[in-house]
Amino acid sequence: MLLTSACSGSENIATDQTDSRGPDGALPAPAVPDGGRGAPGEGAAEGEADKARESAPPADYLSTFALDVDTASYGYARRTLKEGRLPQAHEVRPEEFVNSFRQDYERPEGNGFSVTVDGARPQAPEGEVHGDGGGEDWSLVRVGLSTAAPARTSERPPAALTFVIDISGSMSEPGRLDLVKKSLGTLTDQLRDDDSIAVVTFSDEAETRLPMTRLDGNRDSIHDVVDDLEPTDSTNVEAGVTKGYEEAVEGRRKGATNRVVLLSDALANTGRTGADAILDRIDDARREHGITLFGVGVGSDYGDALMERLADEGDGHTTYVSDEEEARKVFVDQLPAHVELRARDAKAQVAFDPQTVKQFRLIGYENRAVADEDFRDDRVDGGEVGPGHTVTALYAVRLREGASGHVATATVRWLDPATRAPHERSGSVETGAIDGALWGTASKRLQVAAVAAYFADELRDGSVPGSPGLAELRERARALADSTEDTAVRDLADAIGRAERLKG
Repeated sequence: MLLTSACSGSENIATDQTDSRGPDGALPAPAVPDGGRGAPGEGAAEGEADKARESAPPADYLSTFALDVDTASYGYARRTLKEGRLPQAHEVRPEEFVNSFRQDYERPEGNGFSVTVDGARPQAPEGEVHGDGGGEDWSLVRVGLSTAAPARTSERPPAALTFVIDISGSMSEPGRLDLVKKSLGTLTDQLRDDDSIAVVTFSDEAETRLPMTRLDGNRDSIHDVVDDLEPTDSTNVEAGVTKGYEEAVEGRRKGATNRVVLLSDALANTGRTGADAILDRIDDARREHGITLFGVGVGSDYGDALMERLADEGDGHTTYVSDEEEARKVFVDQLPAHVELRARDAKAQVAFDPQTVKQFRLIGYENRAVADEDFRDDRVDGGEVGPGHTVTALYAVRLREGASGHVATATVRWLDPATRAPHERSGSVETGAIDGALWGTASKRLQVAAVAAYFADELRDGSVPGSPGLAELRERARALADSTEDTAVRDLADAIGRAERLKG
């Protein structure tokens, strides 16, 4: 991703806190001023009591979640809309819509994260009222996290990739197995000589087609294995993932990045089809050997929930590809550079100031919620983040009347992938930094993130405060596509237009 500079108005506190532990080994909590708490929803009109309770902050004014760099939900939604169907509400995860677009955060020096916190007021056009409270007294707060750019391919550790490929009958549809084969063939030519590949296929049973093999001198034989893949019977995802992890453990290379890459439509219909049962079979390999799972979804019918759960619990992430352009982006532009990790079990905690903040609502991340008290419990899973990634979280925030000063402090905590040593970085934002107009003076990339988040919420028939509706979002996206010259934003505008027509 192309990252430039952080937006003005955000304070970036880049102090590494690993040496500031107390006697029990814990790190100090994010600072939250005392006093002024009031009751959640204080001052809300009686008629909006239910909505106020939904979006009011908890008593401790903390919001904690595991980082997520998945983008599959947005990719699959675009595919569904192109086919003339609205995605199901449960398939729409707003954070994956937002994180599908590049941002403007400053990159950190070395490992770890930079932290940018900023915001704006998403006022509705004059005379229009949208969302909870009209949106006129709500602001958007953006918490942006970024890792450093990937090292040059020659500088990264070698990769040991086990490809687990679905060859069931459902993969015969155009845009499934044929797309996978083209992608793997191209990737084989892109990887380094000291990288290694294993290939496992599954239908009703799983089979190792190629044990872990270095590419040096073996590219032709790897191409032959990939070219020979043909669709066959039913879909036993359990057998495929289990066999894939067995092969990954058997071929594990010390000092290399060891990863399982699952390529499937995730429509499991044979064996144990639930995520929990499948994850039970691979738990030891995942925990003891640090092998992560990267899920690549394909197909117009796609088991989104299963793939997402496997990747989340398998310490990895997911994406979705529907055509050769998207496949090339994933397998050629991203995967060779991003096979390494920059952070394990990464979590974010945002502490809102009760003296200035009346209510807040995190947009998305429902499946990534972490108990506040588990933020610094390193036994609790977080998210795995690679080089060059950005993670964005948007909050709808209602300030107290006349509030001025500190609004929130965001802290990210992660483990070093090699040593598992914990690290933290923090950033904060003041009221003056979120007073600008979202659809005017705010960063273009903040505007893109807002459009993506509001679009996802509209698809879920949600009620995030400040949303201007699909027609206005389409026009905002088109204007942003012109000003940023970003084809991804143009695609977003097209997707919003399709949804608007389908919703009628």
